[in-house]
Amino acid sequence: MADNRDALKTTDWQSASDAVLLHAAGERNQQAFAVLVARYHTQVYRVAWRLNGGHVDTDDIAQETFLKLWNNPAQLREAAALKGWLMRVASNLVMDRYRQKPMAELDEAFDVVDTTLSAPAMLDQNYVTKTIDAAIAALPDRQKLALALVHFEHMTNIAAAAAMEISVDALESLLARARRGLKDKLGSNGRQLLAVLATQGQT
Repeated sequence: MADNRDALKTTDWQSASDAVLLHAAGERNQQAFAVLVARYHTQVYRVAWRLNGGHVDTDDIAQETFLKLWNNPAQLREAAALKGWLMRVASNLVMDRYRQKPMAELDEAFDVVDTTLSAPAMLDQNYVTKTIDAAIAALPDRQKLALALVHFEHMTNIAAAAAMEISVDALESLLARARRGLKDKLGSNGRQLLAVLATQGQT
């Protein structure tokens, strides 16, 4: 506790640990909280964006996620759990909004990959990203979240399972089903598409 009190005296919030920033946020320090938001906003936004298929509500969901943290930072007992907590809150908000206001069907947005995909299309980053995100958006919610956490946010299976509040075995089952679903939806070009995405640094 003394370490936290000493740390709160510093103005170098950028280099402060999550634990120090959370403690400061609990003291209503807006500068410290702003650093936490900046540190995790991109990850929260990406997960929400993938889970809701790029819906325009993504910004609102990210903001609401951090608002919940600001309103009650003490609900996080350990700073190490912060990332998982944020991902879980964001995913729950997406699911709540989905139930309240269903999104358009996937095929109304854009078609899943054509099996006669041309070479130029394979090199089009926008096309590749949209195709894969469309396939992910069509997966069941829990499969989608498991895939987003492990393959796109690079969380370990243990950390992702904790974030979803399920066992590691249950997470691995979700991942296996999600991969099968992606294989079915992406067709014969799936492996190539994922390879292109990886080389472009999008995963």
